[in-house]
Amino acid sequence: MPTVLITGASSGIGRATALALAQRGWRVLAGVRREADGRALRQAAGPAVEPVLLDVTNPAHVRAAAEAVDRWTGAAGLQGLVNNAGIAAAGPVELVPEAVWRHQLEVNVVGVVAVTRALLPALRRGRGRLVLMGSVAGLVALPFMGPYAASKFALEALADALRIELAPWRIQVCLIEPAAVATPIWARSVEVARRSLLPPPPDAAPVYQAAVAAMTRVAERNARRGLAPEVVAEAVVHALTARRPRSRYLVAPPGHARQIRLLRWLPTGLRDRLVGATVQRLLARSRTAPTGAKAVEPTEPGSG
Repeated sequence: MPTVLITGASSGIGRATALALAQRGWRVLAGVRREADGRALRQAAGPAVEPVLLDVTNPAHVRAAAEAVDRWTGAAGLQGLVNNAGIAAAGPVELVPEAVWRHQLEVNVVGVVAVTRALLPALRRGRGRLVLMGSVAGLVALPFMGPYAASKFALEALADALRIELAPWRIQVCLIEPAAVATPIWARSVEVARRSLLPPPPDAAPVYQAAVAAMTRVAERNARRGLAPEVVAEAVVHALTARRPRSRYLVAPPGHARQIRLLRWLPTGLRDRLVGATVQRLLARSRTAPTGAKAVEPTEPGSG
């Protein structure tokens, strides 16, 4: 029975992937941050899923997870590691506090590195595969998504480095690049912005307030109309089980995928004009149409 460790398995893509692999006969070590989430997942998936308390920013948790993998797999090692845990901080670059930037990168980049380094011995023993959860935001950075996009661009670089570094052991590295997925990450992103965005300078307040309102609308739309987590989970399953997995999996509706590829390769000036025009339409809409919930207003850090 092949064994996989999945981080961020409490909800969304991680949970869907854990269920999909368990149904296909894998033993799933499911990284969760709360014991209650682990119990709920095990109840849904059955005994093939073993919850592991794992906050990727906690060195003690990472060490304990690696030790648990060694106990459970022994010489057979690990056949898959899915670095899925992540958060999404958003807002104008000027208004996002440095502490939020650090936490974004700590979870989405440093946490991925820490878990990968700790589990590489088990992956080598098991001739396993490494899957990183990127995003289309790692291909094209959109305004007001700077922190999140920066973290996903970093994973693109990390995947490129690891593919070559791990080639001597035939550890294949796959990067999943989904478009917006209907998961709780968007509601959490709005809440982080509500609590943490700095107040804008007086001369920039009208522009930034409209931008944050538009950002809220987009997040609410993504939460309602994004891809189903199960669609992304199928890409992860393919990356772990296919005889010849792809290095990158762009998971998006065909029209959106074409737009991403076009924006990625357009000259910078033209791309900026196209993205800027889209942003202006969003801003105009935010001034005339109410959001489905109270718009996010920039507040003092930690308030709200």
